[in-house]
Amino acid sequence: MKSHPARTSRAVILATSLLLVASCSHASESGGSTTGTSAALPKTLVFSPLSLAPPALKGLSEGVKGYAGGKGWEVIVQDPNFDPSKQTQQLSEVLGSGRAGAGWILAVAPPSMLPIIKTAQGKGIPLLVNGRPDEYGFTGPQPGVTFDYVDYTAGGKALGEQLGTCVNEKMGGTAQVLAAQSSEGQAGKKEFEEAAAAALKATAPGASIVQTVVAKDRAGAQTEIGNVLQGKPGLSAVMASNDEGALGAIGAFAAAGKTAQCVTDFGGNDEVLANVKSGKIYASVALQFQADMAQSFDTLVAMQADPKANGQILIVPQKVITAQG
Repeated sequence: MKSHPARTSRAVILATSLLLVASCSHASESGGSTTGTSAALPKTLVFSPLSLAPPALKGLSEGVKGYAGGKGWEVIVQDPNFDPSKQTQQLSEVLGSGRAGAGWILAVAPPSMLPIIKTAQGKGIPLLVNGRPDEYGFTGPQPGVTFDYVDYTAGGKALGEQLGTCVNEKMGGTAQVLAAQSSEGQAGKKEFEEAAAAALKATAPGASIVQTVVAKDRAGAQTEIGNVLQGKPGLSAVMASNDEGALGAIGAFAAAGKTAQCVTDFGGNDEVLANVKSGKIYASVALQFQADMAQSFDTLVAMQADPKANGQILIVPQKVITAQG
């Protein structure tokens, strides 16, 4: 069985950004009203995250309450504490109570949600779940269920293309590249890294990945990349699968008295974007969480009008950010 950190790190990172968005959205939308909901369903959202133990997920739950509350909704927050059986039990109880008008689920184990999905469909309660349909055993859209996921293949492709562009512009098309990658078990790891490597090679054939490290956290990434630089002083470009890898790389190069000529990042937190603006990071493939928060909640509200209709397949928007905008 994979460890909780390996399975949930990306979700916690996403939650941190969503929390910031939710807080801002609540401040700007408080007092608004919601239209188009079915009179047969209460304006009560059941929010079931992976756990409330990580501060980011606890904060996200408060943010969702604020965002939905600003539109006249009540929010029931559950805490499965990374236990798929507990998550299923909690959701089953609230769906059977008659209180739920919609459900937003960050599934601990997507296959374990099949009984919950069937129960919700039978009761006409719309659900939004994280991940793709195939992660739940489906081949496409389902009645009353919307899927929301990050397109890691597209993100990896954009990351590799941006690094290749930088290598061509600043390094004459040739570079020794360090790939700061995510931990084993992370969502989308394989397709993301394969797409990034292929796009880099297609954009800058003279660039070669000569070293990979796992960037679990910023401090660890900085230490490991610093060690790599001692043995491979020719490294001059970094392709980071997460913000920790990009920021750790900048710190490692600085500690070694060097400057990485090309760094690209996937994630796009505030510190990364500040480094993009200053030129330390060439580009960030930034996930647009404000847009995703809005589309997720608004989709659930709209689904109440016809909860038997097929839901949508949503993709978290991405945007390439460079110093030019």
